[in-house]
Amino acid sequence: MYAVIKTGGKQYKVSQGEVLRVERLPYEVGTTVELKDVLMVVDKDDVKIGKPVVPNATVMAEVLEHGLGEKLLMMKKRRRKGSKVKRGHRQPYTALEVKTISA
Repeated sequence: MYAVIKTGGKQYKVSQGEVLRVERLPYEVGTTVELKDVLMVVDKDDVKIGKPVVPNATVMAEVLEHGLGEKLLMMKKRRRKGSKVKRGHRQPYTALEVKTISA
């Protein structure tokens, strides 16, 4: 059984017991989060597709940790001008462990 959820402007395919990184959520570590934006639920041959979300479908997940992703470097250079700019960015994330999927 798996589901497709939407959080942080992105869509994720999740199954029970899976750990995934999503955009940072405002919850404490150890709390259980109920994700209600379930776009699709698949259970063997039973497929439920939402318009846009599946009614009464939820995904329960536990917050494992908050952190920062790996550093991304951006470089801007103008040739023959002596101008260079180097910037770095680390995207904050929340690690979730999917406990149950209900439809």
